[in-house]
Amino acid sequence: MTTSLPSALLDITDLHVVFPHRFGDFTAVEDLSLQIRRGEILGLIGESGAGKSTVGNAVIRLLEKPGYAAAGTIKLDGTDLSRLSEKDFAPLRGRRIGMIFQDPMTSLNPLLTIGDQLAETLQQSLGLGTRAAQEEAEKRLVDVGIPETAHRMKQYPHEFSGGMRQRVVIALALAGDPDLLIADEPTTALDVSIQKQVLDLIRRLCIERQLGVLLVTHDMGVIAETTDRVCVMRHGRLVEEGATAHVLSQPKQAYTRQLIASIPRIDRREARFHAPNADPAAIDRWLLDGQKSDLSGPFVETSALTRDFAFKKALWPKKPKLLRAVDTIPFAIQRGEVLGLVGESGSGKSTLGRLITGLLPISSGTVAYRDHGALADLTSVAARKRFRRDVQVVFQDPYSSLNGRMTVADTLAEPIAFHRLAPPAEIAGLVGDLLERVGLARDAGRKYPHQFSGGQRQRVCIARALSMRPSFLFCDEPTSALDVSIQAEMLALLMELKSILGLTMLFVSHDLAVIRQVSDRVAVMKAGRIVELKSSEDLFENPEDDYTKMLLQTAPRLAHPAANQPEKD
Repeated sequence: MTTSLPSALLDITDLHVVFPHRFGDFTAVEDLSLQIRRGEILGLIGESGAGKSTVGNAVIRLLEKPGYAAAGTIKLDGTDLSRLSEKDFAPLRGRRIGMIFQDPMTSLNPLLTIGDQLAETLQQSLGLGTRAAQEEAEKRLVDVGIPETAHRMKQYPHEFSGGMRQRVVIALALAGDPDLLIADEPTTALDVSIQKQVLDLIRRLCIERQLGVLLVTHDMGVIAETTDRVCVMRHGRLVEEGATAHVLSQPKQAYTRQLIASIPRIDRREARFHAPNADPAAIDRWLLDGQKSDLSGPFVETSALTRDFAFKKALWPKKPKLLRAVDTIPFAIQRGEVLGLVGESGSGKSTLGRLITGLLPISSGTVAYRDHGALADLTSVAARKRFRRDVQVVFQDPYSSLNGRMTVADTLAEPIAFHRLAPPAEIAGLVGDLLERVGLARDAGRKYPHQFSGGQRQRVCIARALSMRPSFLFCDEPTSALDVSIQAEMLALLMELKSILGLTMLFVSHDLAVIRQVSDRVAVMKAGRIVELKSSEDLFENPEDDYTKMLLQTAPRLAHPAANQPEKD
C-alpha cells in the first residue's frame, strides 16, 4: 500500500484492470495504488506489457474495449471518477485531465491543418473566439519549440517530421490548461535538445500551475532528470516506488537493478554490445555465402548531396519555392563500419539515409557503391534488383513495416524466393533458422505481426532484412520505441551480426548513448548539413562544433549505481 501523501491530486487505490478473453480473463493491472500531488511529476517505468499505459488509460477512461476497471477507486481532487457517468466524465477530458499519446500520427486529424486543430481545441477548452484562438494557438506552438509558426499553422500533419508532430500533440494536451497531465512516452520521437525543451516546459508548468503529471516512459535518463518520484511496474504489479534519486541510486528489487543495467551509457563505450559470438550459428554460413571477404576501403561514397522539396502553394507554378532539406559535404562509409547519424528532429537524418539507399531521388550530387557503381547508372532491372537485395532498411516503426495480412514465415520466405537465394525445398528451413538467429522461436512463423510485441516485431524486421543476405543496413531509429531491456537486446544482436557478417551500417538515432555504443564514426547534422564528422570516441570526448557540444550537454544522463566502482578486468 502506498504511503499517504498530503493534498493528493490523483489518488489511485487497489486498481484492477481486466481484459476479457475467450480463453480466460487477462489481468493487465493488479492491486495498484499510487498518488500524485499538485506540482509533482511521478514517473512510471517498466518493460513493454508491464501495464504502464493501461494505468493512464484507466484514469482518463480510454481503455481499449472490452477492457474495464474491475475494482479499485480513482479519485481526482477527492472526486471518485469511477462513480461518474460517461456524460459527466467527458467534460473532464482536456479541461481537467490532459493526455499526451505515444503515436502522434494517430492523435492528429490528417484532414485539418495544425493551426485549425489547435485553435479548435482552444475554443472548446477555454471558450476563446476564432481570432483569439488562432493567436493563442501560434503562441502554444512557440512554447513547444516549433519554428516558423505562421507557416507551420497552415500545414497538415504529414508535412511535419515525427518529432515535430509530437510537439503538436503536447501543445494540444496542454491547450485546456489541465490540472492533471498523463504523458504516455511523450519524448520517444524527440531529439535530446527538443526533449529537454519539452520536459523543461512540463516541469515549469508543474511549478507555475501546480500541475500534476503522470509520466510514462522507458527512458531512464528522462526519469532521472525530470521526475520527483518513480514507480516501477512488472506484469501489472507495482514492485518498487520511492523518491527518484533513491530508487535509481539504491534499487532494492532485482528487476529494477536489471532495468538500470540495461541502459546504454553515454560516458563510455561498453564491451557488452560488441562481444563477438565465438560459435556462429549454422544460418550465419548461409548469410555469409557470397559476401565480400575484403573489408577494407569505402563501401559507399557520396559527393555533395542535396535534396530539395517544393512547397505545394507557390505564387508562380513554374518557379516553385524550394526547401533544401539536405546539403552535405562529400563523405564515405567504409566497408564493415557503422556510421552513426545524429541531429535534431527535422535536421535531415532520415532524408539523407533515404538518398543514400535510393529511396528518394537526389536533387544534385552522386551516390556510388563500390559493388554496384553510381545509383544514377543503375538503369536496368537486373542492376537495380541486385542493389535492392544488397542494401536493406530497418525502419523505426516495425508494425507499419510489416504486411499485417501475411504470416511471418511468408514475409521472410518471399524475398528468398524472389531473389532465388535457395531452392524452394530449403526455404522453410531457412526461415526457421532466421527466426532463431534473431531470438524468436521457429514456430513464430505461423503468427501474424499483430500477435507480437514491439520488440519481437523489430526482430522480425531484422530477420526480413537479413533474408536477402545484404552487405549494407540502413537502420532508421530501430530502437527508439523499445524499452531499455529490449533495446539492449536489439543493439547486442545488431552488433553481433555486424561482427560475424561484416555488415556495413548507417545508424540513425536521436539517442546519443545508443550512438556511442554502436558507432565507429559519427556524423552530426544540423539544418540539412553535416557540421562534424569524426570517430565516435573522439567526438564524444572532444567535440569541436558548438552544436555538437550543445547536444551532448542536453542529453539526459543517469548516474549508474556502480558508476563509481572500479571496473573488473
